[in-house]
Amino acid sequence: MTDILSAIMIAGLTTGALYALATIALSLVWGSMGMLNMAHGALLTLGGYAAYMVSTSLGLPAPVGFVGAVIIGAIAGGLLYAVIVRNMFGNDKSTFESNVMIATVGVGIALENAILLTFGGQPLKQPVSVAGSFSISGIGIPYQSLLIMLVVVVMMAGVALLLGRTRMGRAIRATAQNREAAQLMGVGVNRVYFQVLVLSGALAGACGVMVSSLTQLSPPLGNDPMLKAFIMCVVAGLGNLPGAVAAAFGLAMLEAFVQYSLGARWGFPSLLFVVIAVLIWRPTGFFGRAQINRM
Repeated sequence: MTDILSAIMIAGLTTGALYALATIALSLVWGSMGMLNMAHGALLTLGGYAAYMVSTSLGLPAPVGFVGAVIIGAIAGGLLYAVIVRNMFGNDKSTFESNVMIATVGVGIALENAILLTFGGQPLKQPVSVAGSFSISGIGIPYQSLLIMLVVVVMMAGVALLLGRTRMGRAIRATAQNREAAQLMGVGVNRVYFQVLVLSGALAGACGVMVSSLTQLSPPLGNDPMLKAFIMCVVAGLGNLPGAVAAAFGLAMLEAFVQYSLGARWGFPSLLFVVIAVLIWRPTGFFGRAQINRM
């Protein structure tokens, strides 16, 4: 029984780390821009395939493949802002949220189909991974799970330091609190939004590599993590980064225990039940506030 509980805990923590990274990237964009990036899942997929290309076609080491995925994700996020978001933000602000959501849905579908045409629909093995496991007190821990948790912790700490200790982070937080006031204080809002999408894209690229290392590479790879990241954003309160991390780990553990107790098919419905309950009893999320100032 102890072995079973340990395996469930390890699986829950590993999945929670991935959910947390995906959720931070999605919540960061919403909290600072008031924008729901529906292309987020496609950016995850792009990161996974970028690492695959760097490691297989170029024959470079796995760490270089991971860095390549982060860079490609950041570039894709920057292009998304320059080509789509910036032009829409310059139009009617009252329709920005709905328009950009529809536009990013189109971008996500186009990117997923481009990946399908380029690599085909056959699942591929992610070469950026670590095989084997080690044992602590008789509990087997896969190296890949440990590596994922360590990388995610480092990346989350990096995001926290960037937002809390740097000039760029202060500009992002100021813009998220009040865009007009930030502009009056000399903050370049367009630059901030560009930086936010670049950072979100980099996190999505990294997350795509780690998700595909546990499963397989396929064009719809990012759809499931994006949907679950959105669920966790809703449960935490849209735009709340610390709450998003707590919700990601909590719901991942819940999903792991439900899948063991009732079967794998009940894992996702259990998350939907939590979302429905939260929307009924606390519409702003567990960590949300009734009034949130955005943009």
